[in-house]
Amino acid sequence: MKKYAYTIFAFLLCWTTACKKLDTLPPSIISDQDVFSSAAGITAYMARMYSELPIEDFRYSPERGLNMFWIISPTSATTGEALSRDQNGSMQENTGLSTWGDCYRTIRDANYFSENIGKYSSNYTAEQVNQWLGEARFIRAATYFALVKRYGGVPLVDKVLNYPEQGIEELKIPRTSEEKIYDLISADFDYAYANLPETNQVGRANKYVAAGFKSRAMLYAGTVAKYNQVTLVDGGGNRLCGIPATKAVTYLKAAYDAAVLLEGKYDLYKKNWAAGDKEAQYQNYVNLFYDATSGENIFVRQYHYPESVHGYDAYNVPRQLMGANGYSSEVNPTLNYVELFDGFPKNTDGTIKTTTGGKYDLYDNTMDLFANAEPRLRATVVLPGDVLKGVSIEIRRGIYTGPTAGGISPLLPAGSTAHYPTTNMVESANASQTPYKLPNGTTMNPAGLSGYFTGDGTCSVSGFAIRKYIVPDKPTSLVLENRSDQTWIELRYAEVLLNRAEAAAELNSLGQGDKNYLQDAFTQINAIRERAGATLLTGSADLTIDVVRKERKKELGFENKQYWDMRRWRVADKEQSSTIYRTLMPFFSANDNKYFFDARLDERNSRYTFDTRWYYEQIPQSEIQKSQNLVQNPGY
Repeated sequence: MKKYAYTIFAFLLCWTTACKKLDTLPPSIISDQDVFSSAAGITAYMARMYSELPIEDFRYSPERGLNMFWIISPTSATTGEALSRDQNGSMQENTGLSTWGDCYRTIRDANYFSENIGKYSSNYTAEQVNQWLGEARFIRAATYFALVKRYGGVPLVDKVLNYPEQGIEELKIPRTSEEKIYDLISADFDYAYANLPETNQVGRANKYVAAGFKSRAMLYAGTVAKYNQVTLVDGGGNRLCGIPATKAVTYLKAAYDAAVLLEGKYDLYKKNWAAGDKEAQYQNYVNLFYDATSGENIFVRQYHYPESVHGYDAYNVPRQLMGANGYSSEVNPTLNYVELFDGFPKNTDGTIKTTTGGKYDLYDNTMDLFANAEPRLRATVVLPGDVLKGVSIEIRRGIYTGPTAGGISPLLPAGSTAHYPTTNMVESANASQTPYKLPNGTTMNPAGLSGYFTGDGTCSVSGFAIRKYIVPDKPTSLVLENRSDQTWIELRYAEVLLNRAEAAAELNSLGQGDKNYLQDAFTQINAIRERAGATLLTGSADLTIDVVRKERKKELGFENKQYWDMRRWRVADKEQSSTIYRTLMPFFSANDNKYFFDARLDERNSRYTFDTRWYYEQIPQSEIQKSQNLVQNPGY
């Protein structure tokens, strides 16, 4: 009997509602008999495949890839959602990553399982075997989706390849069309849906997980078919990059129908929600990311200290809450992102209103500007002066000490990226922050405890900090690298409703009105907006594709979704063309004893530009060298 090396990860997946840990075998050389002849062996095999799923979670960044412990280059810093001190400019994923090879190893594992479990099927019930086969096909589909959204058409390997039984030339499989890969993904998810049970252990797929993932993948395919302008055809006529526009309706209908399958099986989390109660709505949205019993969670990746951990809290808490590692505020939400939300003063162009008649508006407290903001914003972004972990988060840019009679004029010309003037201004040039004595005799740190320290590497550079996924009761002593273990929600029902609404809106735009898609999109978007505490749309006439996209950006912010949305909508090159994102700098006026805000471009002058060739990533040169049958993507 052949033997294969299986590296069994000590990755504990809590697969039962009681959070029972999954014990896995130590790394060893084991036989097929050891693996397939017992449920424990199969559980270990499955654990490894699930741990290898290309999930873009707390341990993913475009720069460092999947499953990296040290992640301080967040995906949100490439999309305009946030600024980062350590990353700016390019949205391109690092082409030197091992994603290609890692994915094909997982595909091989899934194929190997599917081909060999039948030899041991007499040990199990038909239902068990069908479930495991369904899981293998689910894993293969999710892994192919990670490949196709990056590279377009890739080699289609649906069986185990063995050397030397098969010659070298047989192993040099050329790329197939992007369309055929999506068709394989669709078929695999359908197979999984048909064979998986309605419920499964937490962290494993059930039939509705497969349907939810299908809605995501088919939506991607449908929008690529509609919006893509990059094409590559090989010598055999296979369209390696791009999908015929005529297939847009097919894929969008598949996305819509798959999303509908989850109706009544999951729901939007509203355990602590109350109509008209902004505080309850805020707390409800905060809680949905930590409640293991949430009916919104469809598929999650669980962490458990000390066996499996990440560093999300250490890298992202506001500075005044940072632990001994000395990291904080890596994710700094942009004003552009904040302005997507409802409920605070705005100019006619949708930008935040901070002046009246050419003079700054003054506030008693920094939170006054956002007093009526939709609760979802506060639950996603730490606003200056809001409370986190029982502490008011002090974010300031400085203290204005100049004259105030007749109002305070803008400190800089519109559109400037210059440094603030030092006249009539007290700033902190370094992290020591010499306190300033105010006219009333009290003292104040110029930038607060979490504001913009121009000489410090742990401050907010945008005027905001991240709130989503920050554990609200983690003590500062535990805010350390690789000490966080909150669960990552890879797929939740809100995304499925957004997939459904977007597919419906796109189908309506393509003349597919037989199911009244527009009305259905309106219903789903309003359900999400109601839970968020946002103003409801008044009728389906208000529902456009842009409205759906905006809602998606708000609801799924900082969940590593917008990176791929911008790519599949083919808007990244338009949104990022030497783009400088905006920030909101709070100041304290010493003579007024009040605050004002300066909305401005990022003073670091960080510019973001997206090259259209990046819609399809470069196939690793190491793979091209192995097989001359692989055609490189355009422009590389």
